[in-house]
Amino acid sequence: MSAQYQRFLKVLEKWPADKTKVGSEEWRAEPAVKMSEAKIISGTAVAKSIREELRNEVAGMGKQLANFVPGLRIVQVGGREDSNVYIRMKIKAATEIGIDAAHVQLPRSITEVELLDKINDLNEDPRVHGIIVQMPLDCDSPIDSHRITDAVSPEKDVDGLHTVNEGRLAIGDLGGFLPCTPWGCLELIRRSGVEIAGARAVVLGRSKIVGTPAAELLKWANATVTVCHSKTRNLEEITRSADILVVGIGVAEMVKGSWIKPGAVVIDCGINVKSDASKASGSRLVGDVDYEEALQVAGHLTPVPGGVGPMTVAMLMKNTVRSAARSLERQVRTQWTLQPLPLKPLRPVPSDIVIARAQKPKDIAVLAKEIGLDAREVSLYGNKKAKISLSVLERLADKEAGHYVVVAGMTPTPLGEGKTTTLMGLVQALGAHKQRNTMAALRQPSQGPTFGIKGGAAGGGYAQVIPMEEFNLHLTGDIHAVSAANNLLAAQLDTRIFHENTQKDKPLYDRLVPKVKGERKFSNIQLRRLQKLGITKTDPDSLTEEEYGAFARLDIDPETIMWERVVDINDRYLRSITIGQSPTEKGISRETRFSISVASEIMAVLALSRCLEDMKRRLADMVVAFDKRGKPVTADDLGVTGALAVLLKDALEPNLMQSLEGTPVLVHAGPFANIAHGCNSIIADEIGLKLVGKDGFVCTEAGFGSDIGMEKFCNIKCRTSGRKPNAMVLVATVRAIKMHGGGAPVTPGAPLNKQYTEENLELVQKGLPNLLQHIANGKAFGMPVVVSLNAHSADTPAEHELVKKAALEAGAFAAVVATHWADGGAGAVELADAVIKACEQGNQFRLLYDLELPLLDKMNKIAKTMYGAGKVVLSPAAEEKVKRLTEAGFGNLPICMSKVSGSFTGDAKIKGAPKDFTLDVEDVYVSAGAGFVVAMCGEVTKMPGLPTRPAIYDIDLNTETGQIEGLF
Repeated sequence: MSAQYQRFLKVLEKWPADKTKVGSEEWRAEPAVKMSEAKIISGTAVAKSIREELRNEVAGMGKQLANFVPGLRIVQVGGREDSNVYIRMKIKAATEIGIDAAHVQLPRSITEVELLDKINDLNEDPRVHGIIVQMPLDCDSPIDSHRITDAVSPEKDVDGLHTVNEGRLAIGDLGGFLPCTPWGCLELIRRSGVEIAGARAVVLGRSKIVGTPAAELLKWANATVTVCHSKTRNLEEITRSADILVVGIGVAEMVKGSWIKPGAVVIDCGINVKSDASKASGSRLVGDVDYEEALQVAGHLTPVPGGVGPMTVAMLMKNTVRSAARSLERQVRTQWTLQPLPLKPLRPVPSDIVIARAQKPKDIAVLAKEIGLDAREVSLYGNKKAKISLSVLERLADKEAGHYVVVAGMTPTPLGEGKTTTLMGLVQALGAHKQRNTMAALRQPSQGPTFGIKGGAAGGGYAQVIPMEEFNLHLTGDIHAVSAANNLLAAQLDTRIFHENTQKDKPLYDRLVPKVKGERKFSNIQLRRLQKLGITKTDPDSLTEEEYGAFARLDIDPETIMWERVVDINDRYLRSITIGQSPTEKGISRETRFSISVASEIMAVLALSRCLEDMKRRLADMVVAFDKRGKPVTADDLGVTGALAVLLKDALEPNLMQSLEGTPVLVHAGPFANIAHGCNSIIADEIGLKLVGKDGFVCTEAGFGSDIGMEKFCNIKCRTSGRKPNAMVLVATVRAIKMHGGGAPVTPGAPLNKQYTEENLELVQKGLPNLLQHIANGKAFGMPVVVSLNAHSADTPAEHELVKKAALEAGAFAAVVATHWADGGAGAVELADAVIKACEQGNQFRLLYDLELPLLDKMNKIAKTMYGAGKVVLSPAAEEKVKRLTEAGFGNLPICMSKVSGSFTGDAKIKGAPKDFTLDVEDVYVSAGAGFVVAMCGEVTKMPGLPTRPAIYDIDLNTETGQIEGLF
C-alpha cells in the first residue's frame, strides 16, 4: 500500500458513515484512488502568458491608429502602504504591456464631492480607458465607497464593480467588464483543462468582490453552482461534493483536505498573514485552504501566493485593454451608428413651423455619440443643441477627411431660391437614405433678416434644421459674443482718443502703467507694444520722456477710423450717427455709423480662424484706423486683444443641431456674402470632415449666388484652410430663370405674376444665360457642377427638361430635379447620387488668382471671370486707399468683393447675364485680422433697414404654451 493511498484513507475516515450521501443529493461514484499530488495551477505563469498576449494586442493598436495608447488611472485617497504595494504592482504590469498607467494620489482631506468631481474628470478624458479606485479609502471625512465605485463610468470600470456591470453579469451579459479576481479564477479553471460545463461548482464566500460574481461566472459557464457562506449548514459535506471549489471566505487555512472531493479543482482566493518563526519576517502568507492537506486530495490547486493574486492584476490589464480596444474601434469605425428619424410628409405641405414642431428631435447627446463624439467633447445647451470642443480636432488629427461639397446658387430673386433648403434635403438624402456619414455645415442666421423680411433661415418644408426657433434666434449666443467684442473694441478706440486728447504724455503714461501695491509693471500686451516700437526695456520706470510719449500716444487720425459699432437687428437710423455729444466728452465728437453684427470683421475672424491661437492673432492684427503718420493702428495697439479673446473663446466652438431626419448639422458663424465673405467657419468644416471620415460628406453653404459666396468660399476660405472642395451644387429655380429672362419683378409679400405660375418656355430660354454663367463660375475653379433644380408646384416638366438640357450642354456634371421641400431627403436621392458620383471624379480644384497680383488686378480677375464684366474702375477715393493699403503691406491679401446679390453687376436692377460692363468700386478698406481687402462695389449698406411691414408683426409668444408663433 502506497503512502499516498494511506493518506487518502485517512481523509476518508473523516467522511460521514453513509458515504453514498453528500448533503441531500446522491454522491456520484468517482475514482476511488488519486494516485498523485494535485497539479499546481500557477497564476504567475498564466498571468505572464496573458500579459504577453496583451502586449502584442497593444502594439497592434498603435499600428491601427498612430499615437493610440491605452490609458489607466489608479485613484488613491491617502497613502496606506499596503495599497501602495498593490498600486506599484499594477503600474508595473501596465507599463510592461504598454499601457499608460498613472497613479492619481489624492490627500486624506479630500471630500466626497471633490472625489466625485475628480472621477468625473477622468470619466470624460478620452485618453483614459480604465479607472480604478483603490480601496479602502484612507480619508479624514466619511465617504460612501459604493457611491464612489458607482461614480466611475461603466465604460471605464475595469474593476468590474459598478452596479451596471454587476447587473449585466447577473443576467448573463458578459459584454461588460467582469470583476477581475473572479474572472481570473475562471481563467485558471479553464487553463487547467477541466470541463466546466456540467460540473458541480461550490463557491465558499458571497462577497461582492469575489464570491457572488465568481458564482455568476461559473453559472454562465454552465456549471451547477452552490454558494456557501458563514450561515451554511453541513458546509463540509457540500464542499466535498464540488468538482470545482472556489474559496474566498477570508479565514486562514479554513478548508481542510477532508472538505475536498478527490480530483477536484480548488481555487484559493484567500490571502492571510500567519505567524511563522522560521521566516525572517516572522510571518508568511497563506490562503483560505490548507495547502498541504489539499495538495494530497485535489486534482488541481492554486498556491498562495502565486495563484489568484497575479491573475487579478492580469485580468485588470485585460479589462483595460478591452476598454481601449472599444475606444479604438469607435475612433477607426468608418460608419456611424446613426439612427435616422422617420418622416411622414403631409399633403398639402404645412408651414415650416408646423412641420418642425411635428418632429421630435433626438436628444443631442445621443446624436453626438452616434457620430463619434466623446462626452467630454460636447457641452450641452439643453437637450437639443450643444457646442463641440476644439479638442476633437486634436483627437482626430490623423483621421482622413471626407468629401467637401459647396452649395451655392444662381442669382436669386428677392424670395430666395431655396439654397439652404436644398442643402438640408441633400444631407438628409445622403445621411438618412444613402447611409453615408454626412454633415451639414451652415451659418448662424442673423436676427436682422429673421425680424425683417426674410424670416427664418433653417431651410424649409421637409428639409430643415430643428428646432427651428432656437436655430433662428439666440442659439448659443455666438452673435451676441461677436457684438460684445466688437463694441468693446469700439469703446476702447474712442476712449483712447479722448484720453490722448485730454492728457499730457507723462500723466497718460502713468495711468496706463500704474503702481499696484507699490509695484509697477507692464502687462503682456503692453510688452508687445514696446517690442513693436523697438523698445527693449521691461522696467516701466526706465523709459525716457520720448519713449513715454511713443508708448502712450497712438495719435489716431479720426478721419481714417474704419471700426464701427454693431447690433444684430435691422435699424436704418443707425446708418449715420454722431457720437460724443455728452458734455463729459469735452467736445470730442465724430460722425460714425452702426453695422449689423454679422458685418463685423470679428465675425469674419471667427469664421476664418483655425484655433484659439490663430483667432487671438487675427484679433490682434485687426486694423481699426491709421495714425497721423499713415501707419495702421491695431486692436493689439489698443491693448484689447486678450479681452476680445476671452469674450469669444466659447463662440469659437461650433454648434451641433440636427435635421428633420435626425442627421447632424453644424451651425457656426454668420457673415453675409454681399458685405463679407459669406461662409460658415473653417473650424466647423474641419470638425465635420474629420468626423465623417474619408468616405463621408460635408456639405457647406456659400451665401447668395456663386459670383459672391462661392467665389469667396474658394478664394478666401479655401485659400486659408487649404481644403479643396470636391464638387459644387448649384441651386436653381424656374422662377429665378424666368426673372432673368425678363419676367416681371418679384416682390416679397406680393402675388407672383402669372408668368411664374404658368408654363413659359420662351421666358425660361431667355433667362438661361444667368444659370450658365454660374455653371461656368464653378468650372473656373475646376469643380464638377451639379445643378439642382428646386422644384416648385407651378413648374412644368417641359420647363424642367429645358433647364436640364441647357445645363448639361454648358458642361454641368449633372442636372437633376429635387423635391426635398415636399418630400424631405427622399426627394433629393437623385441629387445625392449625382453628388456621390461627382466626388468620385479626380479633384481638379484650383484658385482663381495668385496673391502676388496687385489689388486692382485681383479685382479685375474676379469681375471678368465671375461676373462677365469688362473692367473694374476705382473711384478716386478707392484708388487712394488701394495705394495706401499696398504701401502698408496689405497688397498681397485676397479680395472680398462687397456687391449687390441680385445682379452680376453693381446695379440690382440689371438682370440676366450682361457682358463687358464696367464695375465701379467706390471704396476699399482692409480687414487685416480676417485677412482680406474689401472692395465696395456701389452702394451696399452694412446696416439693413426694416420694411414697412416686417416679420415682427407675425412673431408672438404664446404665454399659455410657451411656444413661439409666427416665426416663418
